[in-house]
Amino acid sequence: MSPAELRAGASLAGVYGLRMLGLFIILPVFAVHAAMLEGGGDLTLVGIALGVYGLSQGILQIPFGMASDRWGRKPLIYAGLLVFAAGSFLGMAADDIWTAIAARTLQGAGAINSVAMALAADLTREQHRTKIMAMIGASIGLMFALSLVGAPLLYRAIGMGGLFALTGMLSLAAVWVVRTQVPDPPPAPREGEQAGTSPAALLDPELLRLNAGIFILHVILYAMFVVVPPRLVDAGLPLADHWKMYLPVVLASFALMIPAVMYVDRRNRPKPVLVGAVVLLVGVEAALGAAPSGVATLAALMLAFFVAFNVLEALLPSLVSRVAPAQGRGVAIGVYNTTQTLGVFFGGLLGGWVAGNFGARAVFAACAGLAALWLAAAAGMRSAPAPVNQLSSLTFSIATGVETTGLREALARVRGVREAEVLAHERIARLKVVPGQWDEGSVRKLVAGET
Repeated sequence: MSPAELRAGASLAGVYGLRMLGLFIILPVFAVHAAMLEGGGDLTLVGIALGVYGLSQGILQIPFGMASDRWGRKPLIYAGLLVFAAGSFLGMAADDIWTAIAARTLQGAGAINSVAMALAADLTREQHRTKIMAMIGASIGLMFALSLVGAPLLYRAIGMGGLFALTGMLSLAAVWVVRTQVPDPPPAPREGEQAGTSPAALLDPELLRLNAGIFILHVILYAMFVVVPPRLVDAGLPLADHWKMYLPVVLASFALMIPAVMYVDRRNRPKPVLVGAVVLLVGVEAALGAAPSGVATLAALMLAFFVAFNVLEALLPSLVSRVAPAQGRGVAIGVYNTTQTLGVFFGGLLGGWVAGNFGARAVFAACAGLAALWLAAAAGMRSAPAPVNQLSSLTFSIATGVETTGLREALARVRGVREAEVLAHERIARLKVVPGQWDEGSVRKLVAGET
């Protein structure tokens, strides 16, 4: 990567990660802290407070992305970060559960995830885009790990109001980072150079499976954290000492996920790894519902959970970017991010309602059932297409008189063509094809106007 690409990627990964830290950091402590808030004894409301940012973010993520196409990426990122900061500062004053819910809703309304990813794509060449997305993905995992380890310690030192204040200040600092460290994106392509995607393309069964998967994964995550922190306290581990369990568990889970991710990368066989991780998820949730509540048992099961979670969190967005049609990749990622954040909301809601009415063990049973549904859907998954770095890039001149309207779609349907782009003004077609498997004759007929 060029120095400019590296700087842009690192800066955006930092901004994205700091924002996710603000959303994650109350996760390990809020369910215990909520007992001190007025109305905090209602576990359904506690679950809503944990997950409601996902609802507002899910509703606003695609509108933010569309607005950034019209008014620019950076202005929308600034606006989103300021809205997030406002929610954080409101959270400082929360002494009842409803104010906490309002603060979390406002935090989520700064829905810049898709905009930040789109800006990262704008600022990098295609051959380096996967690396930038990996940097952003790694920042999310790192912030999640930091929140699990650091939140109990920070909560003891500065309290819940201090945690909200810290995230607000980090959000304001992120505005400065974007303004000073992230280059301005290049001008958007001229009208007609880049066709949109058909909405029907986003209803591809493989994309639907992947979106359902990320939704269920985050439902499970947030439902669990309504009941896991109180269960650790009941097992004899004070809230301020929860980091002693989370730190080794998270570090070990990252180490254990590496072989699975490397296997997918080298062999291009994501299906057995994905199915295996979902099987592990089903087993962990069933065991959490049945196992005794000792600290050692909970630590072992949480280790298995985070191995499955980290593998799936790394695998799913990569598969979305490979399965989605080339001209619809941005929209597909936006839909993926939306289903992810809606999973956060419904996870908090489900966990709080089930725990309040049926107890903690019922939460784990519900999570096991959802994971089993995902397993049934994942079993029908097709083999993944070849990754971009294994494709050949080709450029063809479009003959005079050939109508460019609909040409991209026709080229994309040719056997072995993974991506197709038609630049009408330059009258050229750019293709990514599977070497040795693409139908060259059909492509040449289309660009030459032969029947």
